[in-house]
Amino acid sequence: MATAGPGSHTVVEQSCYDGSHTGVSQIDYDSKSSNAEEQTAEISILDRHISTHTGDKPYMCGQCGYRTVRKHDLSRHTRTHTGEKPYKCDQCDYSAARKSHLDIHIAAKHTGENPYMCEECGYRTFQRSALSRHMRIHTGEKPYKCDFCDYSASQKHYLDYHMAAKHTGDKPNMCGECGYRAVKKHDLSRHMRTHTGEQPYKCDKCDYSAARKTHLNHHLAAKHGGDIPYMCGECGYQTAQRANLSKHMRTHTGEKPYKCDQCDYSAAQKSTLNNHMAAKHTGDKPYMCGECGLRTARKSTLSKHMRTHTTE
Repeated sequence: MATAGPGSHTVVEQSCYDGSHTGVSQIDYDSKSSNAEEQTAEISILDRHISTHTGDKPYMCGQCGYRTVRKHDLSRHTRTHTGEKPYKCDQCDYSAARKSHLDIHIAAKHTGENPYMCEECGYRTFQRSALSRHMRIHTGEKPYKCDFCDYSASQKHYLDYHMAAKHTGDKPNMCGECGYRAVKKHDLSRHMRTHTGEQPYKCDKCDYSAARKTHLNHHLAAKHGGDIPYMCGECGYQTAQRANLSKHMRTHTGEKPYKCDQCDYSAAQKSTLNNHMAAKHTGDKPYMCGECGLRTARKSTLSKHMRTHTTE
């Protein structure tokens, strides 16, 4: 056991017979230490690290059962229930639930500052983390590994979707209108706009508004001469989004990266594979008409059907 002199603290690790550690068994603080706050921060970091081994998530949301390692994360999570947006923009009336969202808003709407640049392709961003994620496009790095199969992903949310689709089947977020279920609360919120008609993304140059940010981006590029930085070298197709260019390129390469795990079918787009799965294997029809109860596997089919009720 290590000992501590005046003005110091001691962290004692107890070892198991297999060589692993059980965690912090003793912490000695000198109450007169001027570094007490630093000591507390160090112990907090160690506690979080230990939780990666134990799986302990002591902080739970009373509304939905969400659990987390850190009290700070729980506080941030509860804003999804309360609607609190404590981070205010000092240049307009925008407010956000997270500091990172406010930073994104300020860079996009006010300063235009993008200090982080990719040396491979010139992509610029105002977030270091966004540049790190972007670089995986060039390096092919996929740090997020599935515990149940050999799947790996470049981003955490891709792994989350994989887990729900292939292993757990967990889709805890359900639409009360039509029964649609989603892996993420964000996806359910987006889906709900098909019922409410909400279009929160406003064009600042005309009265256009959209239910999705991508739709607003397309509008800006098409109608107001917005930036369309991504171009296909084969046919000259241009788009405001790298993801759209990647999808488009498959029309030239014939690449079909989305594979059916029940037959030899493959598709160029995820939505096409989903349609195949519903039609040939699962029979799943998550989209339901609230007027007459018709169910369909495709959202586009439901949208087309809804016109039979709205058309006068």
